[in-house]
Amino acid sequence: MTTDHRVLGRELSNWGRWGDDDQLGTLNLLTPERVRAGADSIRTGHVLELSLPLGGDGPQPAGSRRTNPVHIMTRLPDAPVEEGGFHYFDDAMFLHLQGATQVDALAHVSYDGALYNGVSAASAVTAAGASRLGMENYVGRINGRAVLLDIPALTGRARLDSGEPVTTEDLLMAEARAGVRVEPGDIVLVRTGWMQLLLEGDAQEYFATEPGLDLSTARWLRERDVAFVASDNWGVEVAPSQSGAAMPLHCVLVRDIGMPLGEMFVMEELAAAAATLGRSVFHLSCAGLRVTGGVGSPVSPVATF
Repeated sequence: MTTDHRVLGRELSNWGRWGDDDQLGTLNLLTPERVRAGADSIRTGHVLELSLPLGGDGPQPAGSRRTNPVHIMTRLPDAPVEEGGFHYFDDAMFLHLQGATQVDALAHVSYDGALYNGVSAASAVTAAGASRLGMENYVGRINGRAVLLDIPALTGRARLDSGEPVTTEDLLMAEARAGVRVEPGDIVLVRTGWMQLLLEGDAQEYFATEPGLDLSTARWLRERDVAFVASDNWGVEVAPSQSGAAMPLHCVLVRDIGMPLGEMFVMEELAAAAATLGRSVFHLSCAGLRVTGGVGSPVSPVATF
């Protein structure tokens, strides 16, 4: 029997846990001690950047609700040379803040009229942006010990199948395979291998469906007190959902538990490095843009082993 996400959300809710005015949600778990734990996990200094390029040939397919960035040069070499020979060039960009590798802020998801911590969606999210739970709260906060859970590696596959759910049992097996226990305040990166489709140029298939976390994994993430979860698919959770509801895991994680989500992280080199080094624990810094009232932001996640 499929669990209703509203029922599960009430059970797992973090509303009021860090105070009625809290805007950080589970990022409160990224304490100075957990940041130090991330720093202590660095052994070799091997650095990997996990984002997609921001450009006109980005991931969004034709007809998408979001478009790829439009990059415009606003000052070119035909501009006047300044006194003493100084010559400079400028550019600008229009972009959807959630059009590539990105983070969902807690202002991104509501249901039944409420955002995380009972904030009214109608009052907080307007044409001017989000007056509460916006991206300006999260810049610099996603920084600490991270664990890679490589799901297709459990069965020796390159990637999971379309619409294949990742269960709590899968997370436990991936954790055991990695020889590590996910601790309170950890960052969890879930690899499905689905990103390979996008890297191969098949954006239409990539966005049509996706393997990902099923609704039941919300309980495991809450019980382990995970601070932040990200995946290499476009929406973290399996799509279409098993219940038929639209994005039920988003509803529980973002709105009820207060967990920002990372999407479209590029994990192929990360998985290869983890296999080569024999380590699935590393430091992750995930810096977004300080967009006042933004409900999401492009990010540049950096993993350091």
